[in-house]
Amino acid sequence: MSVMGKVVPHVSSRNFSRISAALCSAKANRTYFTYTQELSQPLDRKPEFVTAKEAFEKCLKSGQTVYSQGAAATPVPLLNAMTEVGKAGSMKDIKVVHMHTEKDAAYVAPEYKDIFRSVSLFMAANVRKSVAEGRSDAIPIFLQDIPKLFHRKIIQPDIAVIQVSPPDQHGYCSLGTSVDCVRSALVNSKTIIAQVNVNMPRTFGDAIIHMSHIDYAVSDNTPLPEHGGKGASPEEIKIGQLIGENLVEDGATLQMGIGSIPDAVLSCLKNHKDLGIHSEMFSVGVIDLVRRGCVTNNKKKNHKGRIVGSFLVGNKELYDFVDNNPFIEMLEIDYVNNTHIVSLQPTMTAINSCIEVDLTGQVCADSIGTRMYSGFGGQVDFIRGAAEAVDGRGKPVIALVSTTRQGESKIVPTLKVGAGVVTTRAHVHYVVTEQGIAYLFGKTLRQRAYELIKIAHPDHREALEKAAFERLKCMPAP
Repeated sequence: MSVMGKVVPHVSSRNFSRISAALCSAKANRTYFTYTQELSQPLDRKPEFVTAKEAFEKCLKSGQTVYSQGAAATPVPLLNAMTEVGKAGSMKDIKVVHMHTEKDAAYVAPEYKDIFRSVSLFMAANVRKSVAEGRSDAIPIFLQDIPKLFHRKIIQPDIAVIQVSPPDQHGYCSLGTSVDCVRSALVNSKTIIAQVNVNMPRTFGDAIIHMSHIDYAVSDNTPLPEHGGKGASPEEIKIGQLIGENLVEDGATLQMGIGSIPDAVLSCLKNHKDLGIHSEMFSVGVIDLVRRGCVTNNKKKNHKGRIVGSFLVGNKELYDFVDNNPFIEMLEIDYVNNTHIVSLQPTMTAINSCIEVDLTGQVCADSIGTRMYSGFGGQVDFIRGAAEAVDGRGKPVIALVSTTRQGESKIVPTLKVGAGVVTTRAHVHYVVTEQGIAYLFGKTLRQRAYELIKIAHPDHREALEKAAFERLKCMPAP
């Protein structure tokens, strides 16, 4: 049968009645996932409202796997309660699986190393130290592939911990700012604990979840974490101008992450027309372009007239903008980041940043040498999707300031020892620094070195040219 447009296993009327009866029994017999994965289907059951501590006292056990929602929707009060209960119960070997999470992650503190082990699908600053010290793990994976981990039972959560908006008159809550891989984790979890927060914006698309799917609900109106407000540097402003004036066309569909460079690009698009947004995330800089009529999404073939995203981190202005706004569709990450779906967007322009680029075009974006810094994220999903654009007008862009804060070149002869290649030299098309734009597609190694040295900081060009000769045994040439 089909539920909300998705195919689910057929169930006979007799079996459906049997399962329906089971739904009314104790939570231990929670078997409705055997006939539907649709969190939007109302069930004949209600969540039990408890405190955060009580919720975990009822279900947390040693050896379990806990999934946590992330980004602005990180349920920090619930995770803190989980940490307290795990410690009080002298529990052991509990895995906490998550993407980027906000605020302090108490469960990764050294004193809890035998109780909890964090498993990052995309790392944030709050777990970098514990990963570096061997107390936490990281899984290298494309964002579009994360839901497969749950659907293929590679990761099987016993408990899913989420944050939702209060239910509406029909009993529907919203996952709000973070849909990404949450649904795939929820439909494969045995128990769902939800923080119900009036500050969580109500978003649409794949964000809705009926409250009857929640086992334990905790009322907590802690404000969502906020990011932004830091002004762009002169170098970042120049990068924004170069991209906005040379690489973003009218009618383009944009993907960009959070940070000063994406915001700088957006600030330079005020005279553009009919832009669209199809991005795993977007920032507050989009709001002004919507109000000016620059972002209309009218050139899209799919989701025409709608901004498509999957998760958000921003400030209250952004959260208020997306709240109850049908102009925004928050969809699952395996759809939003699917390379084929990306390739269908008109004039798909993907703008991503990185840590360093070597003279052949290899891009490191997830580590500093051997030290893990973040993750693959959606960079390759969108860089390749834009390169494969069916209209032939896609633009895959890597943007970075040419030097570090210490004045070291980010365009380097070779990547640091142990550095990971996220985007390969074959994937790369455009590389942009404040010094200019390098186009690498179809170029030989010495041509690539020539183009990249031109956009390196002037202080480093001579050394890079010498290093290129030593590596390639010939001079870089156009």
